[in-house]
Amino acid sequence: MLTQEFREAMGRFAGAVNAITSFEGDKPVGLIATAVCSLSAEPPSVIVCINKSASAHDAILNHGYFGVNLLSPLQAHVVDRFTKSKGADRFSESDWDLEDFAVPILKDAPAGMVCKIGNCFDGFSHTIFVGIIESINLSDPERNHCLLWKGRGLHQAVELNIAS
Repeated sequence: MLTQEFREAMGRFAGAVNAITSFEGDKPVGLIATAVCSLSAEPPSVIVCINKSASAHDAILNHGYFGVNLLSPLQAHVVDRFTKSKGADRFSESDWDLEDFAVPILKDAPAGMVCKIGNCFDGFSHTIFVGIIESINLSDPERNHCLLWKGRGLHQAVELNIAS
C-alpha cells in the first residue's frame, strides 16, 4: 500500500523533463528523466538519478560523461521518440549535436549541460550520479520555458501574476 501511495504522492510533484544522454562507443544513448536537480555552484554540479535497469545506465557509467538536456514544450516530440524508439534511433532526427561535445546535446534546448561523472551513489533501484558541469549551452532566452511531467502527463508552466 505504501508503494502505491508513494507513486500517487510523487505524481503530484511537477518535474522538469530532461533527455539524459551519453555515448556507448560511437552510438548515442539516452533516456528521459525528471529526477534531476542542482547540487552546487562551486563547482557547478547536478544530481541525476537513473534506474539501474535503464538501457543507458551502464553506458553512462562506462563513458564517464552524461548530458542533461532540458526540454521545452516545443520539444515534447523528443519524449515521444525516446518512448517509441530504442538506442541510436532515438537520435535519428537532426536536432541533436552528436559531434561537438562529449555527449549528445539537443539543439535549441533551453539548457544543455555536459557533465563529467564526479561520483556515484547507490540509491536502491537507482544510481545517483553527481555530474560536474564542464559546459553549458543556453538557447535564446525567449525559448527558455521547460516541459513538465506531472500526474503521468506532460504540462507546461504558466506564470502567475500575483498582485502585491
